Amino acid sequence: MLEIEALTCIKQDRCLFESLNFSLLSGQIMQIEGPNGAGKTSLLRIIAGFSQPDDGNVLFNMRNIKEDYDGYAQSLLFIGHKTGVNQQLTAYENVTHWLSVHGYTSTESEIYSLLGKLGLVGLEDVPVRTLSAGQQRRVALVRLWLNDAKLWILDEPFTALDKKGVAMLQSRFQQHLDKGGAILLTTHQDLTDTFASLQTLALEYRH
Repeated sequence: MLEIEALTCIKQDRCLFESLNFSLLSGQIMQIEGPNGAGKTSLLRIIAGFSQPDDGNVLFNMRNIKEDYDGYAQSLLFIGHKTGVNQQLTAYENVTHWLSVHGYTSTESEIYSLLGKLGLVGLEDVPVRTLSAGQQRRVALVRLWLNDAKLWILDEPFTALDKKGVAMLQSRFQQHLDKGGAILLTTHQDLTDTFASLQTLALEYRH
């Protein structure tokens, strides 16, 4: 599904990684490890097409993402380290806005049911700014249940989540993999579930 060819990234005269090669198949999950400053987020942003590498290529289904980025974007779900939710809107309003922007549909009852499943019962209709960091993270992660993208790119998805939240998220990961999806993620926490298809990529801090 995803192939990384000789990827190089230089930031402020420091080479974060050079000639990086790896591939991610349908049904696989890859965890990118490394200390702060090693280039984990930079790598995810390049793969998502948000920034350009200094050298190398990103291929999706054997095609360079530059050739048809709009098509690639439709197959991609990116959730960054920041929640990306509107602080002034409610949890429900954030979800409905995201669905509208991306062309998805869901009923009001389905959205409320999902928010409840994610531990937000009674908090669906209050401004997101009043929620805790963990609750805001859960609002952002609702997208994982409401999309049909094949490739998920997730930067620190477990941030501010408790053990129950982490377990629920990993269960959702397995469901996505079982349907032929693929996941690329960074996390400072170890995955507690066992994924038969798990790969790891370790980046080192380069001076």
